[in-house]
Amino acid sequence: MDTLSYKTISANKATADKQWVLVDAEGQSLGRLSSKVAKLLRGKHKPSFTPHVDCGDNVIVINAEKVNLTGNKWNDKTYIRHTGYPGGQRSLTATELFGKDPARLVEKSVKGMLPKNKLGAAIFRNLNVVSGTEHAHGAQKPKTINLNEFK
Repeated sequence: MDTLSYKTISANKATADKQWVLVDAEGQSLGRLSSKVAKLLRGKHKPSFTPHVDCGDNVIVINAEKVNLTGNKWNDKTYIRHTGYPGGQRSLTATELFGKDPARLVEKSVKGMLPKNKLGAAIFRNLNVVSGTEHAHGAQKPKTINLNEFK
């Protein structure tokens, strides 16, 4: 006889409740914004969170050009990459990266907070970062979230 009144539910791709969420980055600190967006992408805010499944939301971040960095991070924070050739290490400061594309600054920050495996790559594809307030996902009717009230 089964006497348990509850069962442990493990979400899968078919049962995951994925929604579209809109986040405004205006006036937000980059690291705090990124950690909250990563939590939304991963689905850790949902009671049905399952670590090995993409059960998070699709997140649209607007106003990426209005994000803040504190202290001397605009000049001291460096983004390093390698071309693959000997002596091919290249670096950019946060100011230089922001000047090229402000959305990439937010994307790199969020990507560093996701798992470093195939699941992390799949979750990262659910992130859309745009400069300005216009985005191409109006048809999905995203729900706006105030990050100041979100844990």
